[in-house]
Amino acid sequence: MHWLFVTLRPTVNHVVITPQRNIVTRTWGSSVGRKAIVAVTGAIFLLYVVAHMLGNLKIFFGIEAFDAYSQHLREIGEAVFGYEGVLWIARVVLLSALVLHVAASFSLWRRARRARPVRYQHRQALEGSYAARTMRWGGVIIGLFVIYHVLDLTTGTLNPLPGESSAYTKLVASFDRWYVALFYILAVVALGFHIRHGLWSAIQTLGGNSALRQNALKGLALAVAVVITVGFAIVPLSVMFGLVR
Repeated sequence: MHWLFVTLRPTVNHVVITPQRNIVTRTWGSSVGRKAIVAVTGAIFLLYVVAHMLGNLKIFFGIEAFDAYSQHLREIGEAVFGYEGVLWIARVVLLSALVLHVAASFSLWRRARRARPVRYQHRQALEGSYAARTMRWGGVIIGLFVIYHVLDLTTGTLNPLPGESSAYTKLVASFDRWYVALFYILAVVALGFHIRHGLWSAIQTLGGNSALRQNALKGLALAVAVVITVGFAIVPLSVMFGLVR
């Protein structure tokens, strides 16, 4: 009789346990996630910009309408959040979105720069459109203008009129200074380029783009940018040419 001996050897299964990252870490840890952050925060700014532009256009309805609108912004939700409570919530949201937008954009730019240590010889031909090449500088111009704009019309620190003056008269007094009006127009033109390229990039990032719709979506981004630029620039131009006094 032949016996069959089978030797049993213990086996060791090596299980590698990787810690689960939360959604914040996963989003920030990938280029796609950071692009999504830029797109979403950009959408927040776009909604604010459109609302702000429409509010500014109330200046053409006269001093009473514009001042009433300005006062209404301070009284929205007063019963729940207190006087100017909603305004402060909006400011916190916008500031948080700004920090995320700038941080994610800078991180993406730095990663792309590291991935391409040798600069292209023909830089202009390879970096895309004018708007794409000026996104960073446009952002700097917009940022500097926002700081000045807040000190001028929100806090009144740089406005030529005293603090108790109405919103309408402060706005007119501010744009009566030609250099302020030109700075404002320069900033909104930079904003237009930023919106045109940013909106197009956001559509691509969020998956709303296809080869068949590229031209239509590019046209939409351009149209939105032009409308917003004209909508903002018409106010200081009207003050400069005496149409609004």
